[in-house]
Amino acid sequence: MKMLQQMFMKLALSNQSILLKLPVDHFKTLLTLILLMFSLNAQGSTLEQAKQLHDRISGVPANEMILTEMVALLDNGRPVEAAYKAMESHHFYSTTLKVFATPWTNKDQDIFFELNDYSATIIGMVRDDIDFRQILQANTTYVGKDEFNLPAYNKNNNNHYLALEAEFINLADGLIAKNQSDLNGLPASATAGVLTTRASAKAFFYLGTNRAMLRFTLMNHLCTDLEPLKDITLSPDRIRQDVSRSPGGDSRLFLNNCIGCHSGMDPLAQAFAYYDYDFDPINDPNGDSGAISYNPQGTLDSTTGSRVQAKYHNNATTFPYGFVTPDDQWQNYWREGANQRLGWDPSIIGKGVGAKSLGEELANSQAFAQCQVKKVFKTVCLRDAESNEDLVQINNTTEYFKQNSYQLKRVFAEVGAYCMGD
Repeated sequence: MKMLQQMFMKLALSNQSILLKLPVDHFKTLLTLILLMFSLNAQGSTLEQAKQLHDRISGVPANEMILTEMVALLDNGRPVEAAYKAMESHHFYSTTLKVFATPWTNKDQDIFFELNDYSATIIGMVRDDIDFRQILQANTTYVGKDEFNLPAYNKNNNNHYLALEAEFINLADGLIAKNQSDLNGLPASATAGVLTTRASAKAFFYLGTNRAMLRFTLMNHLCTDLEPLKDITLSPDRIRQDVSRSPGGDSRLFLNNCIGCHSGMDPLAQAFAYYDYDFDPINDPNGDSGAISYNPQGTLDSTTGSRVQAKYHNNATTFPYGFVTPDDQWQNYWREGANQRLGWDPSIIGKGVGAKSLGEELANSQAFAQCQVKKVFKTVCLRDAESNEDLVQINNTTEYFKQNSYQLKRVFAEVGAYCMGD
């Protein structure tokens, strides 16, 4: 249609004198045909936009009835509502959101990783329009509904979620929120949304020193890694004993490199001092039957003599004068210096106790809000921001996201409307 229109316009422009000599009735007929051609082309364009909007949001083509409704909404200047219509497809939850959330649940950031309590909780919170900041704070885990007769949630395996996938259960209405503390045995005060799910513990509390939990939380939810956050001007007073102050015999490496990450990372990772992932390293080296563990009030670790997990004292002889972790009190040194740019909330004091309060600190940053919009943009637009116009859209959507209860479905709708003409 567009090609025919262009050919007709070229013909008309090259024969203006002939057209002007046509009888009035013939000229009117010709004008009507031209207007009809433009009308048909506009309708075709709207239909293509509706198809693309549905495909990108739900991951599958729409049926004729949904397309008709979406075209009507687009023709009436209501693209956001058209996007919400596309989100009525259960594929938005079972496909788009699953692929969206799954990379956050494993160190390899594999989109084909199995459904688990981390990804299911993200899907459920988006579906229910929960304030998305709660993913790092809430005493909530989403599980399959009892009516499906699935294996019960088990803190020692992922069988419940594997069965959800194997039975092709519709995640749009097959998930229900439960108190996380009732499922994994943590005190309610020690729950921190997806950070304290089994999947997260298996991936990021597995062995190591629990710094991985902080690093991957920054990557997944603030869209930054540690390298861009390096700041050698901050105090090193909370850097643990396992970090050499003279690696390779050269103290300059510590002063110009190591200190840049550890000065900010270690006082934040202290929030996870009472957590670990327990498994049998001999009979279950991959930790497939392991579970998150937490040292509650009154528990004394045999290595540390406190509630702090033994891993926080790993390699203590590397630099014996380094910081010895006594508890789970964290502090955000990045509120000073270059990393103020992450946009920390001034109404929060920047220090606290345990994972839940750290989740609140991170989730209320400008970086958290903008990160969610950037990830949705890439999911729906199939690209990163490339122009000033894209950046303006991301900034505007970020502010709208914050002002409207951090509802992520609205972000999908706003971004989908923006990219449907790509």
